[in-house]
Amino acid sequence: MKRGFYIIMLAQFFSSLADNALFVAAVELLKADNGPEWTRAALVPMFALFYVILAPFVGALADSKPKGQIMFVSNGVKVIGCLMMLFGAYPLAAYAIVGLGAAAYSPAKYGLLTELLPTSQLVKANGWIEGLTIASIILGVVLGGQLLGGPVSTYLLSFDIPLMDTGIDTPAEAAILILIFVYGLAAWFNRRIPLTLAVMRPFKQNPNHSHFTNLIALIQDFWDCNSRLWTDKLGQISLSTTTLFWGVSGNLRYMVLAWSAVALSYSTVQSASLVGVVAIGTAVGALIASLKVRLDHATQVIPLGIAMGLLVLGMNFITNVWIAIPFLIFLGGLGGYMVVPMNALLQHRGHHLMGAGRSIAVQNFNEQVCILTLGGLYAFSTSMGMTAFGAISCFGILVTIMMWLIYRWHLYNHKHHRHELATLLVSTRHDD
Repeated sequence: MKRGFYIIMLAQFFSSLADNALFVAAVELLKADNGPEWTRAALVPMFALFYVILAPFVGALADSKPKGQIMFVSNGVKVIGCLMMLFGAYPLAAYAIVGLGAAAYSPAKYGLLTELLPTSQLVKANGWIEGLTIASIILGVVLGGQLLGGPVSTYLLSFDIPLMDTGIDTPAEAAILILIFVYGLAAWFNRRIPLTLAVMRPFKQNPNHSHFTNLIALIQDFWDCNSRLWTDKLGQISLSTTTLFWGVSGNLRYMVLAWSAVALSYSTVQSASLVGVVAIGTAVGALIASLKVRLDHATQVIPLGIAMGLLVLGMNFITNVWIAIPFLIFLGGLGGYMVVPMNALLQHRGHHLMGAGRSIAVQNFNEQVCILTLGGLYAFSTSMGMTAFGAISCFGILVTIMMWLIYRWHLYNHKHHRHELATLLVSTRHDD
């Protein structure tokens, strides 16, 4: 792997570490403000909001400028969201601003992989990136819990600056203050990402047209890219699989917090560690997949998604933490083993069909629409009285049925579009 790849990994690690610790801190901030349960569940779709709104623009932006610069500015936007929380903005609105930074960050991050590395290393690179991202989830939720309940917040809150009110009065606010510095460290690494030789693909604006007309053209370009991936016989399968996986996983992060509170009587700090346990399994699965699964065999992992859905249902029968831990590790492992090859396949097809940044923006759009939709339904159901057990049952059934339909879709393509699929699979073996 090239040196630039390791710098990308470090930048991604610290940015993701802060993202996940901030989620735990935001949950506690809403709880300390006596916010209703649905507001905490709404954190997930609020983070996804700008991924959906800005999807037509962030991909083109990532392809038009050096991606390290985009990542640097994106971390600055996340810092602004943190400062809004500290200075009294409504937590859900401030958390949406952090999501705005993440929406611009993601196409640049993944787009860099396809610019920096040959196709033959994409699965391996994705395995390392996903594994490191998941490690940052593990450490991030643990860090968030420790900042809330450990000696760090107590030490910070003990400071008393004469004649000055810092406004840092709760453990959640102290945690957010620390995380601003973590985002700053990620930004420092962003500035050290080397420039690639990839040709920039700025969106062509007609100087004779108004800004509004050019804006509409940009949206049309995005929908054209979206259509190209959904009509590609490999792109459509990998995109539907990753969309469903991340849509459910994004909301499962909060559901584990809610489930462990009722099933195991855990506090926010204790529950955060169980989110990390799922991530441990996912990291292991992602690493194994990066070593074992070839890109042209990526679709063979689809049946694991059906098994994942059935396993999610099993959470409703667990009341002992020593059973929960290995169960959640195994559940995460299946997910990691499935999503890494499918992510790599999707990036490969997207890179050839439209460019790396636009491809990742399309992927993010679909995944975040799924997160936003499922999260909105979960928040609404929670406000209407649905328990965590009911939500887990619904999500497990949904995953099982949808992954079975995706598998049937792939078999249909294999039967009726055999020659087209064979040509596309050959390209994954020889396009290095």
